[in-house]
Amino acid sequence: MRFAIIGAGFWARYQLAGWYAIEGLECAAICDRVASKARSLAHEFTIAKVYGDALEMLRREQLDFVDVVTSVDSHPTLVRMAAQLKIPVVCQKPMASDYQSAAEMVHTCQNASIPFFVNENWRWQAPLRELKKVLESGVIGDPFRARLDMISGFPVFDNQPSLKLMEQFILTDLGSHLFDVARFLFGEAQSVYCRVRRVHKDIRGEDVATTVLQMQSGVTVLVQLAYAGNHLERECFPQTLVFVEGSKGSAEIGPDYVLKVTTSGGTQTTRHVPPHYAWADARYEVVHSSIVPCQQDILKGLRGGDAETTGADNLKTLRLVFASYESAAKNEVVVLES
Repeated sequence: MRFAIIGAGFWARYQLAGWYAIEGLECAAICDRVASKARSLAHEFTIAKVYGDALEMLRREQLDFVDVVTSVDSHPTLVRMAAQLKIPVVCQKPMASDYQSAAEMVHTCQNASIPFFVNENWRWQAPLRELKKVLESGVIGDPFRARLDMISGFPVFDNQPSLKLMEQFILTDLGSHLFDVARFLFGEAQSVYCRVRRVHKDIRGEDVATTVLQMQSGVTVLVQLAYAGNHLERECFPQTLVFVEGSKGSAEIGPDYVLKVTTSGGTQTTRHVPPHYAWADARYEVVHSSIVPCQQDILKGLRGGDAETTGADNLKTLRLVFASYESAAKNEVVVLES
């Protein structure tokens, strides 16, 4: 299958490397408005063609799909452009900077009868996939409360200074990941309550958020997010720490990919280290390694099978992101339509 990438920024090289870890794919071209960035990435991966104009590339190249790895504000235009040319789309998260734009993107692709997927890789992390199996096994009974933590002092703005300029930051950047994990583990939410805070003085958006999700399944999920820079749990960035209480026991993902399952029979401890790829940044390894299984699943969907992270499914995750902002602004619980 031939594909092209739009965007040559920080994440593009890792998503491109993820595609190249799968057999049977060829990147035909790369596009970026900054020519030097596109040429540099093309040279690194021996990509034959470089474009500065996305529409020109999409019209000239014979593509089985396009991967959009650009800034969020450009996503709606690029997805609509691809849909008009009947080219299946894979899009970086978050889909859009507001819910209505994201919904229009999903509907545009549906109306064009083309597949549309979101490269939402967080749920594909090895420890989280194993936790899902534990919950489905019933060994801890019926879950009733859970906590998902992504709290770090990692200097994220050093690698991605553009994040400082985002009016909406941690809920769109990390919340879109962890809310998706909450849905993956516990189903859909029926209400949201959120509080936010900005600790860094030189950024526009929020860098701390605390959200309570009441799930339709009866599970109460606390999602805690922070890039406050206070060095808390810095050593395990970017691992997601999880604690789930059930009627017969508990399950916990701790630092260093350790999964503990505790029941009346005692505690069983296993470790689920992410696979290693030479191209992955060691600081982001658990995240980068999850790109490959996510893209393998998307590829299955592009070939006509079922895939998890469709645009329509991810729209439900974005609903939680923007409901969180609404809740924080009003300081009240937002009840979601079923």
